Amino acid sequence: MREIVTVQIGSCGVNLGYSVLLARYLRRARNHPGTWWRAPASTLQNQLFIQRRTHLQLHPPLRLYRHRRRLLDACRSPLRRIFRPDNFIFAEGADSGAGNNWARGYYTLGPRLMDYSMDILRREVESCEYLTGFQICNSIGGGTGGAMSSLILSQLRAEYPKTVMVNYTVTPSAKISDTVVEPYNAVLSFPSLVKNSDLTICLDNEALYDICNKQLRLSHPTYDDLNLLMAKVMSGMSATYRFPARNHLSWSVMRCLAPSPRLHFFVPGFVPLYSRAVQPYVTLTAKELTAQMLGGNVLMASGVGKSPGKYLSAVAMFRGCNVSDLNVNELLCKYETKNSSQFVDWMPYHFMKGIVVTPPRGLRMSATFLANHTASGGLWARVHDRFNKIYKRKAFLHWYTGEGMDEHEFKEASEQLMSLVKEYKAAEGSPPPGWKSPEDNPVFKKVLEEEKMVRVIDIVTIEPRYAILKVFRRSIQCVNIWGFDCMGC
Repeated sequence: MREIVTVQIGSCGVNLGYSVLLARYLRRARNHPGTWWRAPASTLQNQLFIQRRTHLQLHPPLRLYRHRRRLLDACRSPLRRIFRPDNFIFAEGADSGAGNNWARGYYTLGPRLMDYSMDILRREVESCEYLTGFQICNSIGGGTGGAMSSLILSQLRAEYPKTVMVNYTVTPSAKISDTVVEPYNAVLSFPSLVKNSDLTICLDNEALYDICNKQLRLSHPTYDDLNLLMAKVMSGMSATYRFPARNHLSWSVMRCLAPSPRLHFFVPGFVPLYSRAVQPYVTLTAKELTAQMLGGNVLMASGVGKSPGKYLSAVAMFRGCNVSDLNVNELLCKYETKNSSQFVDWMPYHFMKGIVVTPPRGLRMSATFLANHTASGGLWARVHDRFNKIYKRKAFLHWYTGEGMDEHEFKEASEQLMSLVKEYKAAEGSPPPGWKSPEDNPVFKKVLEEEKMVRVIDIVTIEPRYAILKVFRRSIQCVNIWGFDCMGC
């Protein structure tokens, strides 16, 4: 059984994880808290995020880091039978938390919690049968989310160097900001993301507000609405592990799509997106779903979908029993041929897809999209511009130096960020230094071979039933390598 350990850090990370758990667990166990209630067999087939204890207590293997006890108490009350009590970690005697001060979280409060935090993480890893990876939810604009995540991520990378690290990171936006020092915190958190993360999925509240206003028709969206959008992306990216998949796409393969270890910043999207009143009456085909996905209006980072630039690579995760592998291949190839100027010409594979037969709750089919676009550099360039505006005046710098920071750390982090922006810009014309084709990766080769077998299944479906059963059952042996059980034909 493959398992993922989730780490939620800071106010944003805790609230995001809270929304994911409410959507995934609490609704199914509403009548009997702490147990699965009439859950279909397919949802229990891969217990990726659940560990069974005595009396069917459900303990999602995640850690919640927050220096403010009252926020954890708010999450603990409706989920008290789901969380392990010692999975909540907070700073004793420091109710104010890091105070949006990255230096306080990194140099003062963070080291006090690191030993205890890592002990709990090691315990969770040891209880896993097969650790697939870590996913970390946080916002780099805050003191706890930015600083503590940098400490945790660097320590996890040192102890588990071959394990995939996926970060769901909320970046600061200029229009929607409640803290003036957000650019400081974001720039200081950036070096750890570049060095230690394998996949960084970037979101910002400005783009999420636009999606809620223009597509979901919500005049006054709340943070719960924004968190629900992020939760849909997280559920879509883990669906290939949690449900039977016609075309399995693992995190290890997604990691191969980054052209270099530094250029691993993806922007997510999710379709379909309609208002609650309209959604029950909408029926989409795979063609319409793909057109929405590639339209650029569903990307959850401001300015990326409409900015000039090119795709380096992209991941499309389809969910639904009516999604055909051949049909999706044809649609993606047509789009790439028609819009060849939107893709770099040195990357042999621009799209990788996964197909999960189980649709999301309330939908017949959906698609989760991850785009590694050169315009992602512009997202970080805007953060750097805001950083420069306050740094050149030395505004609020004493808050950080008073906690033990040196001013040269700001300069080093700023230089690393601008270096990445230049790398993304240069990637439009030529591959980055040291680039290797994904075909040279054995994991990627294995997936390409499996895709050929999946295409054979779709072709054989026009033959008599005994031929379908024969080929399908033979292909299941290949799928079982990834840890799935055969559900039969």
